[in-house]
Amino acid sequence: MHLFRIAVLALVPSVAAAQARVIPVPDKIKAEGVPAIPQSIADDLSRYANFREAQLVAWSPSKRQILIQTAFGNFPQLHLVEGPGRARTQLTFFPDGISRQAAWAEFDPSDSTRFVLRKDLGGGTEANQLFRYEMSAGAPTLITDGTSRYGFPVWSRQGQWIAYTSTERNGKDYDLYVMQPSDPKTARRVAETSGNWEALDWSPDGTTLLAEETVGDAETYLWQVDVKSGEKRALTPKGADAAFWDRARFSADGRFVYALSDKGNERQRLWRGDVRKGAWMPLTSDSESVDQFGLSSDGQMIALVFDRGSASELQVLDVATMKPRTLPALPVGVITRIAWRPGSRELGFTFANVKTFGDVFSIDASLGTLTRWTSSEVSGFNPDSLPAPEVVEWKSVDGLPISGILYRPPAKFAGPRPVMVNIHGGPIDRSLPRFMGRSNYFLNELGIAIILPNVRGSGGFGRRFEQADNGLAREGAIKDVGALLDWIAARPDLDKDRVMLTGASYGGYLSLEAAIVYADRIRCVYEAAGMTNLVAFLEETEPSRQAERRPEYGDERDPQMRAFLTSISPISRASELRKPVAVIHPSKDTRIPVGQAADFAKAVRANGVPVWYIEYTDIGHDNFPGSAANANFNFYCWILFVKTYLLN
Repeated sequence: MHLFRIAVLALVPSVAAAQARVIPVPDKIKAEGVPAIPQSIADDLSRYANFREAQLVAWSPSKRQILIQTAFGNFPQLHLVEGPGRARTQLTFFPDGISRQAAWAEFDPSDSTRFVLRKDLGGGTEANQLFRYEMSAGAPTLITDGTSRYGFPVWSRQGQWIAYTSTERNGKDYDLYVMQPSDPKTARRVAETSGNWEALDWSPDGTTLLAEETVGDAETYLWQVDVKSGEKRALTPKGADAAFWDRARFSADGRFVYALSDKGNERQRLWRGDVRKGAWMPLTSDSESVDQFGLSSDGQMIALVFDRGSASELQVLDVATMKPRTLPALPVGVITRIAWRPGSRELGFTFANVKTFGDVFSIDASLGTLTRWTSSEVSGFNPDSLPAPEVVEWKSVDGLPISGILYRPPAKFAGPRPVMVNIHGGPIDRSLPRFMGRSNYFLNELGIAIILPNVRGSGGFGRRFEQADNGLAREGAIKDVGALLDWIAARPDLDKDRVMLTGASYGGYLSLEAAIVYADRIRCVYEAAGMTNLVAFLEETEPSRQAERRPEYGDERDPQMRAFLTSISPISRASELRKPVAVIHPSKDTRIPVGQAADFAKAVRANGVPVWYIEYTDIGHDNFPGSAANANFNFYCWILFVKTYLLN
C-alpha cells in the first residue's frame, strides 16, 4: 500500500505539468491582452480541425486531366490530377501558397504542357502577378513586373496569346494588355481605361477582346475592344437602364455574346446579345436566378447553375433548342467553378454541402453519368451526428424579410442555448448551408447555436435587396441585426442573455457597430479585419478600389455623406462599447489598413473592458488567416474567448 501511494504521488507533478501546458504565440502574430491558451483547447479541437477541400481550377486542353487547388501542408497549392480518383501531383510550392479566394490558372489551349497562373506576390497585399508554368521546368516563371496589380488573364482561342488588365501605367487604372507568355517582352498595352476593367474573352478570330468595366457592385458594362487599334465599342450602353453584367463570353462563331445580367429584373438571368445589332434578349425566365453559366468549346451546349435559395440546381441545355438534357441526380448542395472539358461533353465543377467542404465532380452530358474526381478528408468528426441546418426568417424594423441559416447543437444539450451570430462580409456575399468545419466544435462540444444571417445588401435576393444598404441606407443592415436579436429573444430554445456577434471584413464592421447600438443585448464581440472608420476606409483603401466602393458605401467627399459615415463608424462611439471585444487584423491589409484596428482597440481599452488585440503580421485581407498555423491560433483564441465571455 505504501509503495502504491508513493507511485501515485509521483505521477501528480507530471499531470499538473500537462494541465499547465499552454499554446505559444506564433512568431508572426502579435497578441495583446490575450491570456495564455491551454493546450487542452488544441487537443479537444483536433478531431474537428483536420479536413480538406479540393476546388476545380482548370481542364487540360488535350488530356482528361484537371488542375485543382488543395492543401497538403501549411498552404493551398495547385495540383494535377491525372484521372478520376487518381493520385494528385503537387505543382506549386509557394511559401505562402495560393489564395483560396483568388486561385486561378488556365492551360494554353494549344499546349497541354503549359499554363498561366495568377498569384499575389505581396504576401497578402493583393499585388497579383502572372506566372508561366512549364511542366518540363516544374516551376513557375514570373512574366509581369512584380509590383503592379494584374487582373485575371484569358487565352485566345488559338492559344499563345493572353489578354489581361493591369495598373502598370499609373498604379490606379486597369488598362488592357495582350502578351505571349512564352516571351513577356511581347506585352503591349491595347487600350487605356479609367477605373476597374477586366478582360473576359477573345473573339474566335482573335481580333477583338470582350471586356467588363465595373462602376460598382451593381453597375457594370460590357465593351468590345479592337486588339490592334484599341478602339472601344459599348455593348451595353450607359444610361438610366444601368445593370450588372457578368461572366460574358463570345459564342463559338463570334456573332453573339452570352452574359448574366439583372437588366430589367430583380434577379440575374442569362442573356444573349447580337454583336452587330447591339440587341439583347433574355434566355431564361425572370422568375429564376442564374448563378453561373458555361459554354462548351463548340458552342453547342450551355451549362446553367440556378440559385434555388439554399442550394444549386445544374442544367445542361442544347443551345439550338434551349431544352435541358437529362442529368444524373446530385445531392443537395452548392455548385461552383463549372468548366467544360475542351472538345468534349464533360462538365466539371466543385460541389460542397453540409457534409463536405468541397470536392471535384464531372458530368458527361451525352452519357448522363456522374464522376467523382477527388475525395477530401473530413476529419474524425461525423457531421451527420448534428441536426440539419435550417433556413429561418424574421422581419426587420421596416418590414423587410431577412433570412439566415440556423445550426443547432445536438439534443444532449438541454435548455435555451447560447447563440453565436456570424455575419458574412462583402457586403454582397451570402451565407448558404455549408460544412461548418472547425465550427462544429462550438455546436457539438459547447452546445452553442450558430446563426449565419443574410442582412440587406447580401447577394442572391434580388437587385433591390442588394442595394437596400447603399449609402445613407447603411443603418438598415445594423437594424436587421437588431431584429434578429428580437427573433432570438422570442425563441424558447435560444438564450437571449448569452449572444455574441462575430464576423470578418464587412461582417466585422457590422459586428462592432451592432454591438455598440445593441450593447445591452449582447455578451461579447469577436471580429476580424473589419472597418472601424468608414471615412478612413474609403480614403485609404487601395486606390484601384476607391471608385468601385463609393457607390456602395457613399462618397466620403460629400460633406453630408461624410458626416453620416462618421456617425455610423464604430470608432466614433467606441466609448459606448463596454463589452469584451476581440479585434483581429492582418498587418498587410490594403483594403482596410491595420491602423483602424489598432486605434479602435486602444479606444475601447480606455473603457476598462477586456480587449484582445491580435495582429497577423505576414498576411493581408484576401488571404486571411493565411497559414495553417495562423488559422489554428485564431481558432484557439476564438474558443477561449467564447468560453471566457459567452459561456461564463
